[in-house]
Amino acid sequence: MNILDTTIIAVYIFLTVGIGIWISKKASTNLDSYFLGGKNIKWYFLGLSNGSGMFDVSGTAWMVGILFLYGAKSFMFMWMWPIWNQIFIMMFLAVWIRRSNIMTGSEWILTRFGDDKAGRASHLIVAIFAVIASIGFIAYFFEGVGKFMTVILPWDLSIVLTENWELTSAHTYALLIIFLTTIYTIKGGMYSVVATEVLQYLIMVLCGLLVAIYSYLLVSDTHLSSIIPDEWNSIGIEWKLQGFWQGDYSEFNHLINTQGYKMFGAFLGMTLFKGFFASIAGPTPSYDMQRILSTRNEKEAAYMSGFTNLILFIPRYLLIGGIVVLALVFIAPELAKSNISGNDLELILPQVINLHVPVGIKGLLLAGLLAAFMSTFSAFVNAGPAYIVNDLYKKYFNPKASGRHYIKVSHLSSAIIVIFGVVMGFFAESINSITLWITSALYGGYVAANFLKWIWWRFNGWGYFWGMLSGLIIASFQFIIDKNKALFVPDTFLFEIAHMPAIYLFPIIFGFSFTGCLIGTYLSPSTKWQTLKSFYINVRPWGFWKPVRDRLREEGSPVYKNTSFEIDMFNCAIGIIWQSSMILIPIYLLVRDYERMGISITIFLVTSVILKFTWFDRIRNLKEINTENSNVKKYSLARKAS
Repeated sequence: MNILDTTIIAVYIFLTVGIGIWISKKASTNLDSYFLGGKNIKWYFLGLSNGSGMFDVSGTAWMVGILFLYGAKSFMFMWMWPIWNQIFIMMFLAVWIRRSNIMTGSEWILTRFGDDKAGRASHLIVAIFAVIASIGFIAYFFEGVGKFMTVILPWDLSIVLTENWELTSAHTYALLIIFLTTIYTIKGGMYSVVATEVLQYLIMVLCGLLVAIYSYLLVSDTHLSSIIPDEWNSIGIEWKLQGFWQGDYSEFNHLINTQGYKMFGAFLGMTLFKGFFASIAGPTPSYDMQRILSTRNEKEAAYMSGFTNLILFIPRYLLIGGIVVLALVFIAPELAKSNISGNDLELILPQVINLHVPVGIKGLLLAGLLAAFMSTFSAFVNAGPAYIVNDLYKKYFNPKASGRHYIKVSHLSSAIIVIFGVVMGFFAESINSITLWITSALYGGYVAANFLKWIWWRFNGWGYFWGMLSGLIIASFQFIIDKNKALFVPDTFLFEIAHMPAIYLFPIIFGFSFTGCLIGTYLSPSTKWQTLKSFYINVRPWGFWKPVRDRLREEGSPVYKNTSFEIDMFNCAIGIIWQSSMILIPIYLLVRDYERMGISITIFLVTSVILKFTWFDRIRNLKEINTENSNVKKYSLARKAS
């Protein structure tokens, strides 16, 4: 490490921790200010913060690897997260969620199912899910940042603790970065998280631009075209991926055949199936939900979500594309000669930075990737404890304590979540394995119940509870057998399940969860009418709500049916194309495929114009809906008073 690079990193860490602690005084009043910033933060700052939180180093390392190996069509691999949920949130879910005016996702559940036994059961299960998901993501970040830092930094920080256990250098680096990030996150809550994430986003954008410019100027068009096969640039959909690497790079074809994505048509079908249901289910109870609830009103919630899409993908893929171009030119020959594995793909990012990025840019890039890690990590550390404190401790154990007391409990909860996440990270096999578990298994247990809660009036709290619980049980079972796959006898059922890629298990997990939803719903009475009417009046979703509307009309309520399903789905389809074009533009720019880049830019402009009329203008005129809703609320309050 050059002294200039080391200085840049030190200054960045000092600034981030200093700003986080300095601004933390604003978060010392109550839980609302600590977890939601008092609902007084500008929507564009929340959008920058949200985008920064999604710009994580583990995900970036994974995306570099799949773009390197599979080429431009790798943008479709992103759908298994699924990244579409940002489009669905932007188009209609942000408005629905923000109208609740509460603090956490599980507290929101009470507005849907009520505060009786069934409602509390659903409230409890989603709070538990939120905590488990936060711990899982912290483990994911722990694995990624440690692996990344050991390749970049020259110092060996391994520590021998006992004769049989050594704290590796990767673990020590990860612990140090997590410790520094946890300090300002615990102390400052949402204010510190947003302030530091805005700074971190700006650093990451600068890094993306510098790396893209450097790789563009360093590598000639001729040199690049001699390495990249024509098929690398194609986004054509095929049922079965064919290896397109030739000559010295043909070893990469073996990796394509063994990574679990070979049956591309089936894989894409699974991601489409999962993507639709997971996107309508809405954001998981994590930092994304917290950003929506932190906005000042539903209009700003939609603006914030749209802005997140706009500012995230182009700078992120300028960085990813620039790194991949350098990797294709400088380290692809060595990788092809080695016995390459999926884990080696995750190391492409730090190897390129370490060996092929000049002094100064290297320090900024490392600071930017540290920023990516710290911003995402701090977002989860802020979101997870909200469920422990507000939805468990305050609601069930100590409902009348002071705001300062709850903030102290929040500090303790944050520390506990971090500790559990780190412990889980010690046992993570690789970034890819924990990514697949989170996206395919854990989310599989979440999707069915949260899809039904929007669209079906009869779905009740017990249905939600048993649907979530059955999904979590199956997801946990899948995780256990995956970690013990070496113990199973070949050609047995458990052996086949253990060696099946997690994405293909999603329909099974979804099916179990959906069955639990139906059984729990039909074996228990429906949610109380007053709760259903209040929810429908306030949120006004589309779906199967006719009995609730009929009840309201019988009582003389000026209720109307939400007829926006068709336009919302149209906007989502256009939005997915819009989002995809923002990924492909920087990729094609950096590999010098100007024809496809021009097509991608044209698609981006056309879809932007369409969304201006079909989405932005509707959101801008949302006041008319709000006015009508306020009249309905006045009517509802008058009925309660009578």
